[in-house]
Amino acid sequence: MRTTRHGTASFEYGEHAVTITRRFDAPRTLVFEAITRPEHIRVWFPADDVALHVCEIDLRVGGEYRYAWYAPGGAECSFRGTFLEIERPGRIVATWLFEGWPDDEAVETVILSEDDGITTMTDILDFGAREHLGDHFQERDGAQASWDKLEDLLAALQAGPGHGAESPS
Repeated sequence: MRTTRHGTASFEYGEHAVTITRRFDAPRTLVFEAITRPEHIRVWFPADDVALHVCEIDLRVGGEYRYAWYAPGGAECSFRGTFLEIERPGRIVATWLFEGWPDDEAVETVILSEDDGITTMTDILDFGAREHLGDHFQERDGAQASWDKLEDLLAALQAGPGHGAESPS
């Protein structure tokens, strides 16, 4: 049985930013692929056990992304943004907007660093002003669950075909 890092994302709150750090037992090239390719994002995002009905990614500077799903109860939840910088496989900077809170747009910087096969993902969401940070990430269970699903996907991808890469447990 493999050891997991489930529930280990750390959250640090600044004046107008939140920094989330999570480690994965996978090379950063694979983590980068898993966080940028729609077929993988559909597996681990969202935290709810529901499917994305929209997962669009134009992975280039100036390109846009959008993810949408129906949460329990039927409300549509969606995120969207525009890529500002892409440095494969170590850094992505993009705008970030949860469409339910349109006044709270942030700039998200994802940094992937690898040491001996362990990738540390540092995800910084800078809302620019304290009033826009609001209650984002005060309820951390959704983010933890998504990254736990990402961890499971990465393990399945490393195990190879036929090991549940499409729907890890």
